[in-house]
Amino acid sequence: METVGAFEAKTHLPKLLERVLKGERITITKHGVPVAELHPPGPKQKMDTKSVIDEIKKFRDEHRLGDISIREMIEEGRR
Repeated sequence: METVGAFEAKTHLPKLLERVLKGERITITKHGVPVAELHPPGPKQKMDTKSVIDEIKKFRDEHRLGDISIREMIEEGRR
């Protein structure tokens, strides 16, 4: 893995990104201390529809509006 300084990374970012697209990993340092890594993204994780619906329901159950309705919130926002 190659290491480049922050100034060089800023100056040559398009070239570095081209190298990353080809699979390289590059560490960016600031005053010799690693602060970031450039690398190709990993494979996308795809959730099935049922899992997404279950997550939405879980969020809904954990985050209640209390006694106020959505309509009341909309009207409040219009004032």
